[in-house]
Amino acid sequence: MIHFPRVRQSPLRAIGVRLLAAVALVMLVVLIVYVDRDGYRDVTETPLSLLDSAYYAVVTLSTTGYGDITPISESARLVNVFVITPARVLFLIILVGTTLEVLTDQYRTNLRLSRWRRKVKDHVIVCGYGTKGRSAVNVLLEDGLDKSKIVVVERDQTALRSAVANGLVGVEGSATRSTTLLSAHVKDAKAVIIATHSDDAAVLVTLTVRQLTAGKVRIIAAAREAENAPLLRQSGAHHVIVSASTAGRLLGLSTSAPPLIEVVEDLLTPGQGMALAMRSAERKEVGFAPRDLDPLVIALVRRGKVVSLADPAGLTIETGDLLVYVRDDRPSVTTGV
Repeated sequence: MIHFPRVRQSPLRAIGVRLLAAVALVMLVVLIVYVDRDGYRDVTETPLSLLDSAYYAVVTLSTTGYGDITPISESARLVNVFVITPARVLFLIILVGTTLEVLTDQYRTNLRLSRWRRKVKDHVIVCGYGTKGRSAVNVLLEDGLDKSKIVVVERDQTALRSAVANGLVGVEGSATRSTTLLSAHVKDAKAVIIATHSDDAAVLVTLTVRQLTAGKVRIIAAAREAENAPLLRQSGAHHVIVSASTAGRLLGLSTSAPPLIEVVEDLLTPGQGMALAMRSAERKEVGFAPRDLDPLVIALVRRGKVVSLADPAGLTIETGDLLVYVRDDRPSVTTGV
């Protein structure tokens, strides 16, 4: 099942709005009847009072229609035809608004689903919306990826509701099942991020994605233990992030070299000062040394492989290289005169 983000209205607020609309409509009809009260006749042949007008409006709008008060003048009958009868229909629509809202919402959801299926392409699928999955989504959004380009696959109802509440499209189900991944249009995806809670589930998801996409979609998987990283790579993952060993290295750095951990946190935290970025080398930069460029280039990516600047191959920029550099990520501050 596919869930789309939507703005939810408070039930009390929805009921209150409908109630106010119904009361306002009744008051409008009461005013119209009372202004033209000479055009109506009571069975007792007495002039209509304000209470009689209210009584006529209520029984007419509710389609009860006792017939004890009837319009006799042409103006009153015209008002009944062109004003009170449409008001009666509108009043009934307000009363059954909940049912209509459900039907409308279902139609809107089906329409959004068909439109989404036609347009979804080059998106990123995030399997698992736990701590790792949410962090991955935050990074994608910070890098400028639109929310409509992110699809979350999650079987936990609470996590799925959280993803939908954050404006993401959610697919309910296990990512180890091919039907679930096909519902997320995995064949048209740009990349699949696997952030499951266990390494065995990550392996199964990786195998399923590779089988469905024939290895054409980039797979990035997270592993808890380093010993499972080779298995994930053999299963088809292009990149494997080992969370336990990475956390251990950071813990070690925080003990032996505390300032380094602050630098790493700065690089990984958006808006703090420094951030890692990547761009294609410009034609005018080909043949120059990476260290001579501004901003600071720390590595090259050549034909899909990272080239260190300490390597002789990294001393000169070549055509087609990607530059990994450190950019200023501090929020811009505008000052007025």
